[in-house]
Amino acid sequence: MNRSPAINLLLGLSFLFIVLLVALPFWWVFSGSFKLPQEIIARSPTFFPHSFTLDHYIRLIARSAYATYVVNSLIVALFSTLFTLLIAVPAAYAFFRMEFPGRETIYRIILLAYAFPSIVVLIPLFGMLAKIGMIDTLPALMLVNVTFALPFSIWMLRSFFASVPKEIEEAAIMDGAGPVTLLRRVMIPLIAPGIASVGIFAFISSWTEYVFASVLIISDVKRTVPVGFSGIIGQYQIDWGLLLAGAGLAVLPVIILFAFIGRWFVSGLTEGAVK
Repeated sequence: MNRSPAINLLLGLSFLFIVLLVALPFWWVFSGSFKLPQEIIARSPTFFPHSFTLDHYIRLIARSAYATYVVNSLIVALFSTLFTLLIAVPAAYAFFRMEFPGRETIYRIILLAYAFPSIVVLIPLFGMLAKIGMIDTLPALMLVNVTFALPFSIWMLRSFFASVPKEIEEAAIMDGAGPVTLLRRVMIPLIAPGIASVGIFAFISSWTEYVFASVLIISDVKRTVPVGFSGIIGQYQIDWGLLLAGAGLAVLPVIILFAFIGRWFVSGLTEGAVK
């Protein structure tokens, strides 16, 4: 289909606007983290740094517990992602293929839980975790992250299972494959893009979670990046160089994750959108 030059120009300008809208904040953060303080707070902002320093990163690592916060966040995010996938994959397959009483009702209840704001259950969840002695522990954050990531993960993976031709399952069953073998050796490889998409979603949700991490974690040594970083900024009276350096390091794991499996995420979203 041939488009007019005006339409092509409009699409190109729209694409450029979106790229700039997304890329400019990242560029401002990373470039600003290497600027001297006087250049950061100058009245006339500089798009390209006129100065260069690593002092912000050195102070961030040497004078704060930022490295500990990063390690805590990585532990919470990685294990939350792993547990989410271990539960969501078989659960989505069960809701898609298996017949059991109340299947659709349970599935709708799970989706309904995803619609509620997480802040609604903050107080009762805090009370439950306090009774079992899980306050101020990283497993408490993992439990919360998995709980809120599962509804969307199950819904998304179910659509991927629905996109697999039923004939493939029937052929595997005729060859003697049981439910576990069918899921592990046939279905999971076919829906790998969907699993990657859910994994990225679960990781980013856990990495950026702030509300529950700020309430359930008390000791400084167990804080994650969002909570610990906010304390650092307050401690140093909004040191903009420190702020930009911390923000740059905080977003780095997500960029690395997308660099390795970002194409799986994009293909997963597009393939899961249609059946």
